[in-house]
Amino acid sequence: MPEPLTGVIAIDKPPGVSSRRVVDAVAKALGSKAVGHAGTLDPLAEGVVVACVGRATKLVDFIHDLPKHYRGGFLLGRSSASDDLETPVEEEAAPVRPSAAALAAALPAFRGAILQRPCDYSAVHVAGRRAYRLARQGRPVALAAKPVRIDRLEVTAYDWPRLGLDIVCSSGTFVRALGRDLAAAIGTRAVMESLVRTAVGPFRREAAVPLDAVTADSVRRGLLPAVAAVPHLPRLTLDAATVALAVRGGLLDLGPAADCVAACDEAGDLVGILRRHASGRHRLRPNFHGVG
Repeated sequence: MPEPLTGVIAIDKPPGVSSRRVVDAVAKALGSKAVGHAGTLDPLAEGVVVACVGRATKLVDFIHDLPKHYRGGFLLGRSSASDDLETPVEEEAAPVRPSAAALAAALPAFRGAILQRPCDYSAVHVAGRRAYRLARQGRPVALAAKPVRIDRLEVTAYDWPRLGLDIVCSSGTFVRALGRDLAAAIGTRAVMESLVRTAVGPFRREAAVPLDAVTADSVRRGLLPAVAAVPHLPRLTLDAATVALAVRGGLLDLGPAADCVAACDEAGDLVGILRRHASGRHRLRPNFHGVG
C-alpha cells in the first residue's frame, strides 16, 4: 500500500464560509478523512487557514504556537454585542473623534504581553457552554481576561470613523477585542468591519491555494512536508538506529536540549516531536510511526 499523504497546506478562505468548509474541501479533494485545521477563522473573516493532512494532524497544537498576522478594519464611534457587524450596531450620539496623535499614543499599552477579555460572541467555554450561545440567548456572559501577546500593532490608515490596523499576535487573541479595547482607551467605541489573516507563521496568503481552486492536484502541489509546521522548534537529525529506538518508545538522552525538539530522519522527514520526559530524557510525542 502507498504511504498515506501527510503534510500541511495554506488555504485562502473567502469571507462568508466557515473554517470547517476548508477542511471538508481538502478532505473531499484527497478522498481522505484525515484532515484538520490549525486555528479557526471566523466566517466573516478571510485569509489563511492551515490545513493538516494525514499524520500532520498531530501537529495542530504546535501550529497554534505560531504568530498570526492580521489586517483589521474598524469603525469608531460604534458598538455591538459581538464587537463586529454580526449583531446590530449602535452609533454613539456624540462620539469622540480622537486625533491621530492620541491614537498613536495609546498603542504601546497594547503591545507585548497583555490581558484581554474575550468577546462575548466567541467560542470560549463558560460553564461548559459556548459563550456565543449564551450571548444569543440574552444571558449574561462572564469571561475572565486571558494573557495574550501582541508582537506588532500599527495603524495602517485612519480617516474617521475608519481605522486600519496591522497586527501580529499570539494564538487566542481576539482582534475584535483588541479594537474594542483600543477604542475605549481613546474615549470611544469600535466595531470590526473586516479581518484578513495574511499569515500564520511562514504560511502566507500569497502562497495559499484559494478555496475555490482546491482540487486533488492543487493540494498535492501545495502540500508542504510536516516539518514545515514546526519552524519554531529546534531540529535534530537522527540516524537510522536512533529513529528505530525512538519510534519504539525509547528515551533519548539529548542533554540540555529544549523541552520540544523536531526529530527528523536522515532523509529530512519528520519522525515526531521529542518531548522532555520526567526522567530528563526525551521521548517522541507525537510519534509519526506509532500511536503516541
